[in-house]
Amino acid sequence: MKRVLSKFIITSSLIAGCSVLSLAYAADAAKPDLQKGEQLYLNGNVSKGVLACVTCHGEAGNSTLEANPNLAAQPFEYLVKQLNDFRPKKEGEPAARLAAGGAPAVMASIVANMTTEEMRDVAFYLSQQPLDPEKAATATNLDTLERGQQIWRGGLPERGVAACAACHAPNGAGIPGQYPRLSGQFPSYIAEQLRLFRSGDRNNQVMMHDISDRMNDADIDAVADYAAGLR
Repeated sequence: MKRVLSKFIITSSLIAGCSVLSLAYAADAAKPDLQKGEQLYLNGNVSKGVLACVTCHGEAGNSTLEANPNLAAQPFEYLVKQLNDFRPKKEGEPAARLAAGGAPAVMASIVANMTTEEMRDVAFYLSQQPLDPEKAATATNLDTLERGQQIWRGGLPERGVAACAACHAPNGAGIPGQYPRLSGQFPSYIAEQLRLFRSGDRNNQVMMHDISDRMNDADIDAVADYAAGLR
């Protein structure tokens, strides 16, 4: 009986040990690779039709083109989610992120052939890059500064619009894993995304649809400009 019990304990220990090793290996394998992310960002993958991200988003994610957002210092989890949302979850269904009028987003063709690992690698690389103060966008419209500040700090209570600072942080840095950095982002890009949320063409955050749906164009432009200037 004792021998049987001993064998059972030894076998159970071996199985448990293997399970722990398997879990450790899986966890290690799931870690994003900074170097691979940098290489993909700089060079793309021509054989798969994946363009080099630097072409549009600038050195280390610091874009100089208003049509292409700054991606440096964005939360890793947020970037991974957005990359996945540019392609349909199921065949025949629209992607969660579309361009105006329901057209495919520019990013759709780029992410189409990317693997989950590649998305995680490039997202991790970008999350580790600092926002370049020399290239970061800033507020430019003094006439809407007060209105933008009001919406950012206090929202529009009469219309059920929450303060932007509650989710994106008072300084616009965002909340890692949940909400993007908006400070230093191009005002025109922020405003465009709010309008896409409002129209439903960007359909990957219900809360943002509800918020933008209660804002008019003047509200959107004012808070977008104010957010860009936060630091």
